[in-house]
Amino acid sequence: MSAALGERFGTGLLSQAAAMIYTLLVVEVLVLVTAGPGVALLALLDRDASNLPLAALCLLPAGPALSAAIYALHRRRLDLTDLHPGAAFFRGYRLNAAGALQVWGPWLLLISLNLADPGAAQWIVIAVATVWMLNALVITSLFVFRLRDVARLSAYLLIRSFGVTAGNACLIVVALAGVWLWSEAVLALAASLLVLALLSNARPLIAVVRKEFVQ
Repeated sequence: MSAALGERFGTGLLSQAAAMIYTLLVVEVLVLVTAGPGVALLALLDRDASNLPLAALCLLPAGPALSAAIYALHRRRLDLTDLHPGAAFFRGYRLNAAGALQVWGPWLLLISLNLADPGAAQWIVIAVATVWMLNALVITSLFVFRLRDVARLSAYLLIRSFGVTAGNACLIVVALAGVWLWSEAVLALAASLLVLALLSNARPLIAVVRKEFVQ
């Protein structure tokens, strides 16, 4: 009977909800620890084009942090008796930091260059580059591919998984609205929720990569 009670405690609906909340909170704290200092410095910068290079440097640590969050939340457990989100986060950080920077860094540079003198064409480039980056960050966080293969897959899946692309575009709009209405700090404080939404939206993309490109 005690085993049955333990099983119900660890896997019941309330326990699963508690496990999810705990996992999100732990991942959120770790994102803030690893990327928060840069975001805090970013909030102190004047919103001027001359500060774009500094803004990019401030945001550089966020790439590996988000990649680790993707890794940890993708491997989340909903059993209260078997929760290790912190260990999963640091494992993801260790495994994927370099790959994430190879995706995140060039994206930040491209965004900085296009925001320096934005026009209609620059905004289109920013939009396409950002949805591509989200695909690439998910792929490099969950799979092992060479950078050039990540880049190609991410571009290919913009069309192949168009529903994912549209969903990511909606996430970008939500994120921009948060920054516009409040500040960049809102994104940092909601990082784990945004990553969870990104992962939920990316499930078809992940399934395609696993089925067609992973041997």
